[in-house]
Amino acid sequence: MPLSVTHRAPDEEIFGRLASDLVAELPERLSTRVLENADRLSNRPALVDGEVRWSYAELGREIHAAAAWLDTLELRPGDRIMTVSENCRALVVLLLAASERDVWVAIVNSRLSAQEIDAIRDNCQPRRVFYTSEASPDAEAHGERHGAMRYEHPSLGAMRLSPPVEVEPEPIASRGAEQVAAMIYTSGTTGTPKGVMLTHRGILYIATLSGGMRHLCEGERVYGVLPISHVFGLSSVCMGSLYNGACLYTVPRFDAAAMLEALERERITVLQGVPAMFARTLEFLRREERSLVAPELRYISAGGSPLDGDLKRRVQGLFGLTLHNGYGLTEASPTISQTRIDDRFDHNTVGRVLPLLEYRLEPLGEAGEDEPDHKGVGELWVRGPNVMKGYFRQPVATRACLTEDGWLNTGDIARFDENDQLYIVGRSKELIIRSGFNIYPPDVEAVINEHPDVTLSAVVGRQVDGNEEVVAFIQCEPDARVEESELKAFIAERLAPYKRPSQLVLMDALPATASGKILKGRLRDLASRGGAA
Repeated sequence: MPLSVTHRAPDEEIFGRLASDLVAELPERLSTRVLENADRLSNRPALVDGEVRWSYAELGREIHAAAAWLDTLELRPGDRIMTVSENCRALVVLLLAASERDVWVAIVNSRLSAQEIDAIRDNCQPRRVFYTSEASPDAEAHGERHGAMRYEHPSLGAMRLSPPVEVEPEPIASRGAEQVAAMIYTSGTTGTPKGVMLTHRGILYIATLSGGMRHLCEGERVYGVLPISHVFGLSSVCMGSLYNGACLYTVPRFDAAAMLEALERERITVLQGVPAMFARTLEFLRREERSLVAPELRYISAGGSPLDGDLKRRVQGLFGLTLHNGYGLTEASPTISQTRIDDRFDHNTVGRVLPLLEYRLEPLGEAGEDEPDHKGVGELWVRGPNVMKGYFRQPVATRACLTEDGWLNTGDIARFDENDQLYIVGRSKELIIRSGFNIYPPDVEAVINEHPDVTLSAVVGRQVDGNEEVVAFIQCEPDARVEESELKAFIAERLAPYKRPSQLVLMDALPATASGKILKGRLRDLASRGGAA
């Protein structure tokens, strides 16, 4: 693909309908289609939250009731609320009730630290904060720390509410392409948190196209363990399920044993996760000497972080299904590309770009020599309805990655093959330049992860005098007794000398967000201190 040339992903048929037709019928608000489903699919299952099971009619009644409740809480159109929560029915209902009232929802995972929660609250300036205590002990602790009052909601469960704060509401837009539905805060480990403003149309574009590509429809049962506070969990899993009439299982935290039980007893049909979740499931089954029982599971996918070939092969061997893959980022609501349901690839493509999106690759500049297998790489830029409106009240940060005419710089290094399949080579900020050669961390991680005793790995660069070196952090199987010398020999057989890590750091568990995304910023800090925690 020539660099700097703009391409537009073609229209295509998705589960029997053209993508352009699906996009043309998108409503202006998140809640509209779900409330229509409450009438159309009234008795069909909509949501399972522990012991609570709601039909679409019951979910619709809860949304209407919660919207009326928000009115009594002095919330106005254009106000922001903040939810400190883990996945639960209360979070889903608050999101959709707020949509009915043109209230923005800043969705924050309660497993963040007190410092992170407070920094987001200070940036967001919410009218009120909702802490979903029943679903999350951490939410209860944050609410207690903030002095929020206890509230026993008759159907949404125990929670805490902050008193109203005098803040300035944002302007209201009638069109879903302009009106903000939710803010997801980026998970950086340093600096000021950035609130990514996601529009109703952007989220629904993903819900209809990504959901259609998974053949989501009524009767499907979706295991919703990806945090709704993460945009993958919000747009693809939560809204993808409810928009398309499927039943969403809200699961606060990943637990391999609980997930395997749900696959068997609840006859889950769709399972989406991050690569680390699948790696830990393999580890659990091997440790417990158990076999997989998933009688109706038909679709599995991984996203949120790079998927290496070895893990993909092992997961597919266990489940007997294609492990689908995709690529995106918070600022794109999140999906940019996705493998189609009939795709069967041995290589690690993240699929073709979603229909109707524009995209281009920009040259990397004089960053060093590219290897032959990475010719034609460039920095990926995209434009379309899923692109964020910007970072909340941070115009300088917004201008750094989003042009006035809507082009988003993903910051990712990518390439396309002759069939328009997209491959993510690495993050431009994570690119390691060693002795004039570009080293892409996913290449090194893929090799390390091939070792039978390795569960996960993460590779970062470390500045040394006039150069950069490679540091690999490695999480092994719990009972493994692998020696560092053995790992180094294994890597040396498979990587060119300049790609080999200068240091291997073995860890019990790699630091990760609640969604399973490895915190590479934290690992870079460790590497700069010599790798010691």
